[in-house]
Amino acid sequence: MKGDLHCHTTLSDGSLGIEEVIAQAKTMGLDYLSITDHDTLASSNRAHILGERYGVTVIPGVELSAWDKKKNTRVHILCYAPQKPDRLEGLCIKSCEIRKSCAKDMIDKVMELYPITPESVLKYSKGSKSIFKQQIMRALVNYGYATEFYGELNDKLFNRENGTCNVTREYPDVNFVLDLIHSSKGIAVMAHPYMFDNVELLEELAEKGKIDGIEVYNFTANKGQQENLLRIAKKYDLIVTGGSDFHGLYNQVPSHIGSNLTDNENLEKLLNLISKNSQK
Repeated sequence: MKGDLHCHTTLSDGSLGIEEVIAQAKTMGLDYLSITDHDTLASSNRAHILGERYGVTVIPGVELSAWDKKKNTRVHILCYAPQKPDRLEGLCIKSCEIRKSCAKDMIDKVMELYPITPESVLKYSKGSKSIFKQQIMRALVNYGYATEFYGELNDKLFNRENGTCNVTREYPDVNFVLDLIHSSKGIAVMAHPYMFDNVELLEELAEKGKIDGIEVYNFTANKGQQENLLRIAKKYDLIVTGGSDFHGLYNQVPSHIGSNLTDNENLEKLLNLISKNSQK
């Protein structure tokens, strides 16, 4: 069995629709796929139907935004197969509103430097539950101010450390998010721990039994970092997942569907836990 457990569609910051993503998963010979759009489970019903049509088992998923108050930094938690998804609805709405507020301020800052309009950005976020930096960059590319999404202009405007137009606000506390996931009878996996320097937090959460798995195989972790994450997973008996973190046109690095996978053993662990949760 092969599974890609992390990808995005036009419901958040991906450039392909649900059916295109599932069709490509079939082309790549995947048995399992999870669409994990940011802070929305809106794909779940349609993805399930399309998955059956294409012969790909789709595991419901969402990438939830959270905050590490100790380090004052973001954390992304992948939630799989919540049996009571309604319990996550309020959290998703709140996080989407935070992101929209940040995006509005970023667009205002960009407009002070470049003569684009809000409409030139919004046309690329149709269908999305939020507005993302990639969509702002697409407008800038479209009007000739850059030729790529992740080049010099992106670094100048949206670099996490010193981007002149970057705006970030605090998301819900990671412990609250994890408690809500488990209340919904979902499975909590920390996404790309090295992206936001979350490894110390990961160990703290694992020691407290608050996390179910780690996304080890993601383009943001090199071989040595993956080995460290595998050590943590073994120490705390956590599920090890892999995913392409596919965004299509908005990929930060080349990363096609199926470029990182969850192996058979860990897929079995995940599916067994899903089955266990469904019987509670």
